[in-house]
Amino acid sequence: MYFPYFATYMAVGIALAIAAFVWALKNGQFTDQQRARFLPLEDDAGAGEVKRSRMGRLEILALGFLACAGLAASAAVLVFALVSF
Repeated sequence: MYFPYFATYMAVGIALAIAAFVWALKNGQFTDQQRARFLPLEDDAGAGEVKRSRMGRLEILALGFLACAGLAASAAVLVFALVSF
């Protein structure tokens, strides 16, 4: 009885994870692995205050929306599964 809802929920989650991974590959997130090893050792004392751009604020809002949408979808699946029982 719960299997179709659970399978759909898992398929959507896996599809989103694969889409995020492909996006990261296309944008070069994994290209410079040799430099990434030494990033924790670098001193950023010379770095000044970072000004947030409009795009940065939009990304934060989009991530917040996606997090809320994911929680709402989880709650909806739970409620629907309990109500249809």
